[in-house]
Amino acid sequence: MIRMKADTPRTTAGLPLLLLLLAAACSSPPEVAPEPSTATVYEGARVIVGDGSDPIENATVVVDEGRFVAVGAAGEVETPEGAAQVDLTGRTVIPALIDTHVHFPVEREALIDALERKAYYGVGAAMGLGRDVGDDVYAVRAETIPGVPRYRHAGRGITTPEPGRTEIPYWITTEEEARTAVQELAALEVDIVKIWVDDRGGQFEKMTPELYTAVIDEAHQHGLRVTAHIFALEDAKGLLLAGIDAFAHGVRDQDVDDEFVELVRERPDVVLVPNLPGRGVAEDLSWLSGTIPPDELAELQAGSVDRPEAQESFGIQARNLARLNQEGMRIAFGTDGNAGWSPHLEMADMVASGMTPHEVIVAATGNSAAFMELDDTGTVEAGKSADFVVLEANPLDDIANTRAIEAVYLRGEALDRAALSERWLGGGTQ
Repeated sequence: MIRMKADTPRTTAGLPLLLLLLAAACSSPPEVAPEPSTATVYEGARVIVGDGSDPIENATVVVDEGRFVAVGAAGEVETPEGAAQVDLTGRTVIPALIDTHVHFPVEREALIDALERKAYYGVGAAMGLGRDVGDDVYAVRAETIPGVPRYRHAGRGITTPEPGRTEIPYWITTEEEARTAVQELAALEVDIVKIWVDDRGGQFEKMTPELYTAVIDEAHQHGLRVTAHIFALEDAKGLLLAGIDAFAHGVRDQDVDDEFVELVRERPDVVLVPNLPGRGVAEDLSWLSGTIPPDELAELQAGSVDRPEAQESFGIQARNLARLNQEGMRIAFGTDGNAGWSPHLEMADMVASGMTPHEVIVAATGNSAAFMELDDTGTVEAGKSADFVVLEANPLDDIANTRAIEAVYLRGEALDRAALSERWLGGGTQ
């Protein structure tokens, strides 16, 4: 009889290891530290959006990679974990200003310096209007330069011969010359076409309706818009009938009449850039001390006196702006000059004409961005380029508060205003 062996007992030597493996499989994976946030959260400011909507009180603004990520009232905006925080309680944020009518220098170094002076005073984009010649103006336009506003231009403007004034614009006397000038500008891909319709106080032959109609027609065939320097009401009416897209100045010889207003109503997309003259009243210019050496500032201050003839000229244009704004004409913003600080004088003049501070800020930001066809700037809203100005006081209370600049941001980067001031003042006392 054969005896069977009993079953061999199972070993338990590997049990502890098995339990450890099972425990590890069932436990949560180790926590991975989140990537550091590159965003910055600005909290507590009043935000004037730039589109005409009500300001956002106690706002939260999130900026990341040069753009606004979120904008809204405190508590309504989700902020990224680990983002840098900036307390702007008591300040007002506005979009960077946009100056659609400037005459810049054309050499690279001087052009960039002029643009930096605009940036110092809160400008995020600017357009040269009709005296932009040479390779540098096209090169700078194509670049994104840190601390420098966007630059657009009209290339060479178009006018009738003005001997002794300037030979930069095209001088035209025939419809063929008018169309050829536009064709050359279109080949250079300018941003807009500028024409002058003005006899300069009887000095020159004014551009005729036949000539400016040819310019406008040719420009439209090439997908370009036309803006006009004007003086007289009669010419403004003729230009509207010919299809003009914008006025680079308001009517200056007399108050606009009902016929002109009706023509404007028939062309609701036409834009007015008022470019008001100085009011002719003395004012304190000490706020310019950050960019002008003391001796030059003293000279400017001495020239700031009451001028009755200027007050009369301002009165005509101010009444026209007030009426056209009331009638709903699209108002944008431009200064005509090259001084960095001129936007703040122009905004004050527009308010003095009867526009509200909020209307003026919208004209100088959202409206002007639309006019320059810059779709990603001009307002403080998600998705737009983070071009904005931090003010120490509320410009809705007093438009002069746009001069109380605490910081300027272009594409999300703070402008080093102190370094610019030091460069321009030569290290001297401000």
